[in-house]
This record gives sequence, structure tokens and C-alpha cells, in this order.
Amino acid sequence: MIDFSIEPEFQAKLDWMETFVREECETMDLLWPGNSVNFETHRSDARRHLKPLQEQVKARGLWACHLGPNLGGPGYGQVKLALMNEIIGRSSWAPTVFGTAAPDTGNAEILAMFGTAEQKEKYLQPLMDGDIVSCFSMTEPQGGADPGEFTCRATRVTNNSGEEEWEIEGEKWFSSNAKLATFLLVMAVTDPAAPLTERMSMFIVPADTPGIRILRNVAIVGDTDPEEGHHAHIHYDKVRIPADHMLGEFGGGFKVAQARLGGGRIHHAMRTVGKCQRALEMMLERAVSRRTRGKLLGDHQMVQSKIADSILEIEQFRLLVLKTAWIIDEVEAGRMPHGSARKWIGMCKIGLVKLYHDVVGRSLELHGSLGISLDMPLAHWYAGHWSLAFADGPTDVHKSQLARAYMKTTTPADGLFPTEYIPTRTAEALRRYPNAREA
Repeated sequence: MIDFSIEPEFQAKLDWMETFVREECETMDLLWPGNSVNFETHRSDARRHLKPLQEQVKARGLWACHLGPNLGGPGYGQVKLALMNEIIGRSSWAPTVFGTAAPDTGNAEILAMFGTAEQKEKYLQPLMDGDIVSCFSMTEPQGGADPGEFTCRATRVTNNSGEEEWEIEGEKWFSSNAKLATFLLVMAVTDPAAPLTERMSMFIVPADTPGIRILRNVAIVGDTDPEEGHHAHIHYDKVRIPADHMLGEFGGGFKVAQARLGGGRIHHAMRTVGKCQRALEMMLERAVSRRTRGKLLGDHQMVQSKIADSILEIEQFRLLVLKTAWIIDEVEAGRMPHGSARKWIGMCKIGLVKLYHDVVGRSLELHGSLGISLDMPLAHWYAGHWSLAFADGPTDVHKSQLARAYMKTTTPADGLFPTEYIPTRTAEALRRYPNAREA
């Protein structure tokens, strides 16, 4: 049976979140705006305001809800997490307030899944407590997100004391929050002759390790200083780390990364619903407040069309996200085979960029010159849709993977014409029912 109801106890939590995010988290957006400012742990003013809000979230049992109970979290499951993230997605500060900010969420998940007891104590716990931030350092300047093009290497070496270490040499690109991180998770080639999925390993690299050279902190749209962004181009210049700083198994870097990236994609999709719902609210308010050509903006059919399309598209995408979340929960519960959610997560990754672009874009259009000004958040949001297009893997790659997955399950037509060729089907129908057309 399909049941779309939400149990009253959890609905009460959602209702509290709705009010809290609007009143508190969106207020933080106004007081401390800017890309990645929520990761700046040295900002004493913002942190002083943040901590009491985080304590309220923890008291409600809503902290770090992306982790299941086996990983140290409350274990709400992905469907409930989707409903929560719709609300969290309204505000840029809300993920930090609720302990679910990327890239720390994904990094926490793989530390919980693959880390040793010592690694969890040293790195996972302070990350979950919100005391530090981390960095996921995977993509490379010459190869982007294609692991087949990665050249950053990690080699076994012996130090002067006779102890085994790993030496990392190479460059990484767009390593978000590297300049603020306490540690970096670095994916490096450890066996170049191995098959692609066994070629790399994942390493925990403390940020104060000698040899980590940030060549440049790349800025993106929305950053105020083009020379001081939050996405680092890094040279790992013979960076030495202890042998026990590998995360997961030797050659298991691809597996670790995939475990992280899948969760990141669905969480981006969940939050996109919330952001687009907020843009729709702005659109609706504008439609019933602004007059042009002698009548309300909302009385014009073109405006009504934009609103209707936005409502429909948000609801369609929301249902896709919730179904995907349900499938993930079914896989986790052992009721569906491993990998069942992969193509659905890909659909969410593909759909979120178009939804974000279209809905936020329409809202911006309805606000006219005010919409493109920085007096409204819409221009900043609209430019940000390109970040989502590349986060956790380029959208075009997911389109290709999705199409190939469906083509693999399709049988080629038997003969010259397609299966749905009417003359062939009609002839077959007449063979089965030769007297069907007789008067």
C-alpha cells in the first residue's frame, strides 16, 4: 500500500523546524551572508550566535540526522531526512545549524563506514560535534572528476626511523574548504596498473602536514573577492602521512568515494526542493502584490503559466526524491538488492539542476530589475545552479549513465521494423483472431 501520511510525532518536529529555519537560520543568512562563511570557524561573532541554535537542534534530537544509528546518528532514514532537508534547504546557514553541512556530511559518513576506531575518535567525533570542518580532495585540474585521468600518486616509503609511511605527490582541484579544514580526505592512485575501480586509495591527511601547498583559492560566482575563494587548487608536494592514515582498504578509494557521493547527490536534491519552494513563495507574493498594465501581475496569463509550471515541476521532482529516498531505505533494510537506488539517485542529480534553474529563474523574471539586484537573494541563487550542475559529478555524466543503464535492459527489434510497427502488429493480431473483422 502507498501511504503519503506523516506520523503526528514526526510532523511536529517538521513544524518546529519550519518555524526555526525561517526565524533563526534565515536570520543568520542576513547577518552573515557570503559563500562558505558558515564554515569559517574563526568567526567568533557568528559562532557565538550559532552555538545556542545548535544546542536547540540537539535538544530536539535533530542533530546530524544524515547518519544512521549504526554510524552514530539518530537514524531517521532517508524519507524522513528528505522531508527535513526540504526545510533545511531554504537557508544557507541551516545545514551548519543542523550539523548536516556538505562536504562534512559525506566525509562523516565515510569515516563512520570505513574508519578505524582511532580514526573515528580523532576525526569523526569533532566533525560530528561541529567543532571542525573538513575537505574532500578528489578532482584534479587535468582530469576533473574522471578517475581514469587521475595522476596524484601515493607511494609507500620508509622514514628515517624505519617506519612505513605514504608519500602523496600531485595536484588536486576544487578542494572545497581546504583553507579552513582540520583534515583533508585525499583520493590518490596507489596501483596504476590495476583496474580503474581498484586503482586508487583514500587517505586522511591532517591539514598541518608539511608539503600541502594551496596554489590558489578559486572563487566562484557570489564570492566577493575573485582572488580569495573557498575552492582550493592544491599541490601535495611529497606529503608524508603515517601508514595507518589510509581510509578503508588498499585500492578501495573508488568504493569509499562512491559511498560518499551517492549520499551527497540525494541530499543536494532534497535541499533543492526547499530552495525552489522558497523561490515559488517569492513568485506568488510578487504576483499578488505588483501591478502592471492596469492589473495585478498575477492576472496576466504568462505569469500564471510560470507559476503553474513551477508548482507542477516542484511537486514532480519532490515525488522523485521521496521515491528515491524510500528505495535507499529499502536497500538499507535489506528488502532491495544493493545498487537498486543508483539510477534513481542519478535521476535526482539530473533533475535538480533543471528544476533549480527553471523555478528560480522564473521567480527572478517576475521580480524584474529587483530580481537581478542583490537586494533579493534570487540572482545569487540563480548563478548558483551551475555549482549544483558539477557538484558530486557533472550532470551530463549522469545522463549518459542513466541512458546506458536503460538501454542495457532493452532488447533490439527483431527484424527490419520496430516492435511497435503498426502493419506488423496488425498482421499478428489478425493471425490470432482471423475472424475479428468479419461482419
